[in-house]
Amino acid sequence: MRANCDVIVAGHVCLDILPDLSAIPQVEWDSLFRPGSLLSVGPVHFAPGGVVSNTGLTLHKLGSATRLVGKIGDDPFGREIRKIVESYGTGLADDMLADEAVSTSYTIIINPPGIDRIFLHYPGANDSFSAEDLGDDLLQQGRLLHFGYPPVMERMYVERGAQLVQILRRVKTLGLTTSLDMTLPDPSSAGGQVDWAAILKAAGPYTDIFVPSIEETLYMLRRRTYDELTRVDGISARISAPLLTELSDQLLDLGVKVVGFKLGDRGLYLRTGSRADVETMGAARPRDPDAWAEKELWSPCFQVDVAGTTGAGDATIAGLLSGLLRGVSAEEALAAAVAVGACNVEAADALSGILAWDETMQRVAAGWSRRDLSIDAPGWCFDSESQIWIGPAGA
Repeated sequence: MRANCDVIVAGHVCLDILPDLSAIPQVEWDSLFRPGSLLSVGPVHFAPGGVVSNTGLTLHKLGSATRLVGKIGDDPFGREIRKIVESYGTGLADDMLADEAVSTSYTIIINPPGIDRIFLHYPGANDSFSAEDLGDDLLQQGRLLHFGYPPVMERMYVERGAQLVQILRRVKTLGLTTSLDMTLPDPSSAGGQVDWAAILKAAGPYTDIFVPSIEETLYMLRRRTYDELTRVDGISARISAPLLTELSDQLLDLGVKVVGFKLGDRGLYLRTGSRADVETMGAARPRDPDAWAEKELWSPCFQVDVAGTTGAGDATIAGLLSGLLRGVSAEEALAAAVAVGACNVEAADALSGILAWDETMQRVAAGWSRRDLSIDAPGWCFDSESQIWIGPAGA
C-alpha cells in the first residue's frame, strides 16, 4: 500500500486574498490608511496558502506522488481552496477535510509598492485540526509525512504540544519518515507565548527532519538572542556559522536526525546526525546512509531576478524532500532545495515559477550561477565542485 504515494503533506492551509495595490503611490505608510479614506485598488487574487498548498503542490509539480491533508470549512473560501488545488491535478483535493462546524482560514495580504507586506490572518479551521484528522489508513499509503505550521494551529501547541507529539509518534510507529516545518507566530498570540523549547524537546525523538527558518528557531530556542537581533532589520545577515552549529547541535541532541535552517537570501544550512541515526529515519530514509550521515553544509542561493518571495521557504523544503525521496546525496538534495527556491522567487506567487524536477536540475547542471556567500569561521571550506560550503561539524 505504501507505494500509493511518496509524501503526505498535512497541517496548515488557508485562502490567501491578495488585492492588487500596484496603483497606490509610494508614500509614507501613515498617509496611506487614514480613517474614512478611500483607496483605489485593482482586482483581487485568490490563492491557497500554508504548507499544505505551498509545499504540497510544489512537491506535486516536482513529480512526487503527493497527498494533501488540511482542514477547511464547508463555506465559499473552502470551496475555492478545493477548486484551485484540484486545478493542479485530479484527486489532489480528495483528502482535504471539510467541517461545517468551522470556518476556512484566510490571510489578507496587504502589499503596497515599496512597503513590506502586512498579513491579516484568521486561523479558522486550522485551530481544530487534531491527531484524529490523520487516519492510519491514509498514513500507511505514504513513505513520508511532512507536517507544517503548528504555531498557528491551536490544538498542536496547547498542552505542551501533546497532539503534535501524538501525530509524530504514531507516524514513526507506522514506519514513515517524519518532517516538521514551523512558522513564526505573532508574539502576542497564544501560539507565540507557549514554551516551544519544551514542545520541541517532546517532539524531537519522533522528528526525522526539522526545517524551520533561522528566525523561527531563535524565537523558540534562544528568545533573548532573537529579541536582540530583531531590533535591526535583516536578522539572517547577522547569523554566524558557529551559531548555526550550536543550534543544530541542540536539535540533534533532542533526537532530530536532519536539521535544515532556511536563511533567506543567504541560502540553506543542513546538518545531519550519525549513520545510525540516519538509518532509523523510516520508509523515506536515504538510499545511501553514508551519503547523508554527519554532514554540515551551507549552500548559497542561485542568482535570479526576484519577482516575489511568497512561499519561497516552503518551495525550498519541497526541493530538499524531493531529493531525499529520489535517493540523491545530501549535497545534491541541498542544491535541489535552493534551486527550487530560486525558481519560486522568479514568479510573484508561490507556484507559477516551479519547474519539473528534471528541468530544475538541468538548470543546475548547466552552470547556474550562485550568489556570493562568504563564511569567515574556523574549519569552514568551500567545495568548488558542489558550490557548497562544508563545515567542521561534518564528517
